[in-house]
Amino acid sequence: MRRLRISAISYLNTAPLMWDFDHGEAAKDFEIFYSVPSSCAAALREGSGDIGIIPAIAYNNIPDLVIIPEVAIAARGPVRSILLISKVPLEKIRTVATDNSSLTSVALTRVLFNKWWGGGREFRSLAPELPSMLRECDAALIIGDPALKVDRSRYQVLDLAEEWLRLSGKPFVFAFWAVREPALADTRPGLDLAGIFQASRDHGLQPPALEEIAQEWSGRLQLAPAEVKSYLTRNIYYQLDQDCLDGMDLFFRYAAECGAVERLRPINFLQPAAAPGSLRRA
Repeated sequence: MRRLRISAISYLNTAPLMWDFDHGEAAKDFEIFYSVPSSCAAALREGSGDIGIIPAIAYNNIPDLVIIPEVAIAARGPVRSILLISKVPLEKIRTVATDNSSLTSVALTRVLFNKWWGGGREFRSLAPELPSMLRECDAALIIGDPALKVDRSRYQVLDLAEEWLRLSGKPFVFAFWAVREPALADTRPGLDLAGIFQASRDHGLQPPALEEIAQEWSGRLQLAPAEVKSYLTRNIYYQLDQDCLDGMDLFFRYAAECGAVERLRPINFLQPAAAPGSLRRA
């Protein structure tokens, strides 16, 4: 049996999910490396990673994945870290620079324009550096920690999770843990993958853990600890519940309609506390 390779995202919003791996015993069964969302998806696609916190939209483009149930990075209102930043009013946007580290948020941007804001915009994938993005385009999609530090007073800003909720009536799922099904054969007998990842999330959301995360990330992001904690507890929703699954299903269908994803896969879940390889179909 080998240690499974975890591809994790190096953003603040994943810190509670990684709590037991960074502070407890969970890491003993895994090898962990950090990257950006698009690279996490690539690692699972290429087989260099076995488990990843992948952009939700990437699930449809990678074969043989199963989802760890009940854990997500989602939003039921403003998310603060997925922003469309514009120099001009929404109706005058013609070109949009999209963060090349993102997959799901790019697809969400395309869905919002295609379904509600009017199509015909040009999208250009660029490095997430706001001044240069806005030199090339009318608007820019910025995600993750850089979005938390944007001076909103200088631009016209739309929070895309808030817009999705307003227009669709559903929460939005940005990412979740997924496992390459062939890798399950390599797991230690009796290893409860679902339980390990769910417990790490639960422990990372306990008040002492949140306090430690807030203190650590406050220095990294130059944000007040209270602002960090507010983001993690009020803006990010860490449950992959039925409402979130309904929202994800609707997003996937709209993404297929506008060509943001080529095909849709059935949602397959790893069975909690089951023998390796046991699946539950949605």
